[in-house]
Amino acid sequence: MPSTPAPVTLSRRGHIAVMTIDNPPVNAISPAVVAGLSTALDAFESDRTLGALLVHCEGRTFVAGGDIGSFDQPGFSALPFNRVLARLEGLDRPVVGALHGTVLGGGLELALACHWRTASPGTRLGMPEVKLGLLPGSLGTQRLPRLAGIELALDLISSGRMIGADAAQAAGIVDEVRDAQSPLQLGLDYAKEIVARNAGPRRISETQVARDALPADFFAKALADAVRKKPSYPSARAIVEAVQASALPFAEGEAIEARLFEALIRSPQSKALRHLFFAEREAARIPGLSKGVQLRAIRKVGIVGAGTMGGGIAMNFANAGIPTVLVESTQAALDRGLGIVQANYEATAAKGRLTAEQVRERMALLSGSLDYARLSDCDLVIEAVFENMDLKKEVCMRLGAVCKRGAIIATNTSTLDVNALAAATGRDQDVVGMHFFSPANVMRLLEVVRGAHTAPDVLATVMQLARRIGKVAVVSGVCYGFIGNRMAEVYMREAEFLMMEGASPSQIDGAVEALGMAMGPCRMLDMAGIDVGAKTVIEYGKAGGLPPDDSYRAVVRRLFELGRFGQKTGSGYYRYEGRRPVDDPETAKIARAMADAHGIAQRGEIARQEIVERLLYPLINEGFRILEEGMAYRPGDIDIVWTAGYGFPDHQGGPMFMADAIGLPKIVERMAHYAATRGNAFGYWAVSPLLASRAARDRRVSDLGETGR
Repeated sequence: MPSTPAPVTLSRRGHIAVMTIDNPPVNAISPAVVAGLSTALDAFESDRTLGALLVHCEGRTFVAGGDIGSFDQPGFSALPFNRVLARLEGLDRPVVGALHGTVLGGGLELALACHWRTASPGTRLGMPEVKLGLLPGSLGTQRLPRLAGIELALDLISSGRMIGADAAQAAGIVDEVRDAQSPLQLGLDYAKEIVARNAGPRRISETQVARDALPADFFAKALADAVRKKPSYPSARAIVEAVQASALPFAEGEAIEARLFEALIRSPQSKALRHLFFAEREAARIPGLSKGVQLRAIRKVGIVGAGTMGGGIAMNFANAGIPTVLVESTQAALDRGLGIVQANYEATAAKGRLTAEQVRERMALLSGSLDYARLSDCDLVIEAVFENMDLKKEVCMRLGAVCKRGAIIATNTSTLDVNALAAATGRDQDVVGMHFFSPANVMRLLEVVRGAHTAPDVLATVMQLARRIGKVAVVSGVCYGFIGNRMAEVYMREAEFLMMEGASPSQIDGAVEALGMAMGPCRMLDMAGIDVGAKTVIEYGKAGGLPPDDSYRAVVRRLFELGRFGQKTGSGYYRYEGRRPVDDPETAKIARAMADAHGIAQRGEIARQEIVERLLYPLINEGFRILEEGMAYRPGDIDIVWTAGYGFPDHQGGPMFMADAIGLPKIVERMAHYAATRGNAFGYWAVSPLLASRAARDRRVSDLGETGR
């Protein structure tokens, strides 16, 4: 077997030693890299003929972070890397870091241990550990404040945002920004200059933090803000405490950072966030899809329907520089749709996130028409008309006739049969579902629905396109509601049964919002539109999918009949004062009337724990059914759908990750409890065979563990 190339090498260029990290794809700091750095330092220290050390990385980037996969390995510790950084900073000859690409997390901590730093234009720097529920564990919280000041350091570490090379130079993080033939040449030129002017080591750890300009209560306010704004994220408070410790002698601050890091890496919140990090990567890998499949070129996009969804979808492509044409049935609808897009862009510009020129550029990429013929040269056409099967079939039939050979035809349906829509085009192999989430220009999730005959190159092209427009894509099979809305249906079902039993919308929403949900089921559907939700149920009934239960989703259907469409009409589950939801006595009357009509007994106070269990356990059970049927490839795919598209708290890791934390045997036991107490005539509490088998396995493992104690 061929030997694996060493991830770190030391070479000589005249009197300059070059320590090169080559650990593709992003030169992550792994245990092997740490060992290689230590060996290279041994060699440099033993050769006194070398005048300086250059830290350089091969490939498209400097070190872009740590090897996150190693964090869960037994005995993982940041200490070995921290010792290497201490040795690097302690060298008696100058150490230069040549930065390019992205310099993130452990990469920036490595750069800060160097005595001098030079960067290529376009380099971006940051410490994104907070996004994994962590703080920088290799002295980033101690060295960065000493170099850039406490306020900027705290901002960068708390937000995880990146800054460009010029901003980093202005902050003192980078010494110079200079163009060069290559990062290696950039570093060599700078190292030679450092040696020529006899510039010795500059050790950040030996400097003190400037605190004079800070208000006396700066850290007290920062701690209070962290607790108030991010109560479920212990990393927020820990980051403030670690940065505050940078004002202490370096060794004391180092010890505080290490203690806080060790606690965070073991925290359930960080484990959940790390799970999602890997799940998002894995979601892009489609079983059975060849890596070598030839992608179809997407140079121009067409969208049928210029409503809220169609306009939002169009913005994604304009933002990515792709010309897009919107087709509508009337000029008034087209003008209204383009006007909303223009207003959205102008609102973003008013917040300083776009320039006026960028608004003009993006609007110039958008055009409108009443003629389907304008779609004939598009490489991708997405239908985004109302959620009605007959209407969508008619549109798909027209697209099959007008679209050019090889064009991809996509449907934005949220629940309907993609295979039936594909058949309507007469070219099933070119059809795929592209389910955007509202608002489509903001939400990260894109459910990509793989039809029975979707060609592999169509699927591969859409997955790549999703990254191009800044979406995280998850593949679903064809079933009612796909992954997200299929699970949301059982969630909404139980919310309405709870309402008919006497719980208020605020009690129902409050129970899951206390777990970290962005909004509960009632607020969520009020925002999306009661009319949209009710029509979905009605269409599902036409397709024969509803259970033979007259009480099923009775509340939403009655609200729809009464014209209570949610936020847009001022009343739905809630009454709205501006945008503020308020419990409405009229909703309680409607729910009570529906309960009476369907023989559902109202009762006294319903405990919060019961609400949580009745909302989430059927949802999790449905997730297992989806896996069982092969509609989702992995549990992590389901977790990405719910955290990226439905406001499920990322610090809980998604519903499937949370299920393991709760314990599958407990979920099965509580499902049986509700089947017994509420009845199970329609199978609402029937446990998925996959969930039952996994729970039984976990119970056996637990029993073995107890026996072995």
